[in-house]
Amino acid sequence: MQRVYETFITRISGCADTHDFRETMNVAALEFQIRSFAYFSHSADQTTEPRVISNYPQDWATRYREKAYQKIDPVIRSVGNQPEPFFWPSEHCSKTYCDLETNIFEEAAEFGIGRGLTVPIHDRHKQKAAMTFAAAVDDQNFVETARVYQHALQLMATCFHIHARRVFSKATIIDGVTLTKRELECLQWAARGKSAGDTGEILGIKRRTVTFHLENVRRKFEVRTVAQAIAILAVSRPDLI
Repeated sequence: MQRVYETFITRISGCADTHDFRETMNVAALEFQIRSFAYFSHSADQTTEPRVISNYPQDWATRYREKAYQKIDPVIRSVGNQPEPFFWPSEHCSKTYCDLETNIFEEAAEFGIGRGLTVPIHDRHKQKAAMTFAAAVDDQNFVETARVYQHALQLMATCFHIHARRVFSKATIIDGVTLTKRELECLQWAARGKSAGDTGEILGIKRRTVTFHLENVRRKFEVRTVAQAIAILAVSRPDLI
């Protein structure tokens, strides 16, 4: 356990972007034989989009986002009321949740997200945040493992949040969209005519990581191409090019 925690702390301290955070938690969770996790955070004023770092199946993440399930997700709603980690779904699910909320659990189960342990995180910055560790409905070992290592998982979730907040607090808002420091850097170099490979060499990161950040930028701006994202940057913040 000590080795796992020390390795996690070392890796999380060096995370610089979403990809780094996702891979670090993925490795740590697997040490507990937990294959799925999702981190969620939202500013107190809720003026920006929630930040989500997860290794959930992409098809489920897309459906969740398109149907705006975060507005009715009973797990997220419980985070604000629960000071301590909690397991879901409730044993009294039919009494606790409405039909629409129950449907979310049923849909998630189709993608291997059938049960979970959620760790609410309350900090002095008044951010609403949580880390969920999840498993398939038929994973008989998950609940026992999560109970045994609940304290360790809670500590890792808190450390994850603290470092993520530190990194992403340096974000920049472009045309109402929040870009991380690394996403902005990749977009800036793209605007200056640099390829993903060139940008990777300049920033000291891999080409695929540059591509990952530019895809995030494109998705956030809701445009089809990086060139369109560059146009938004040029119009909104020409001083950054």
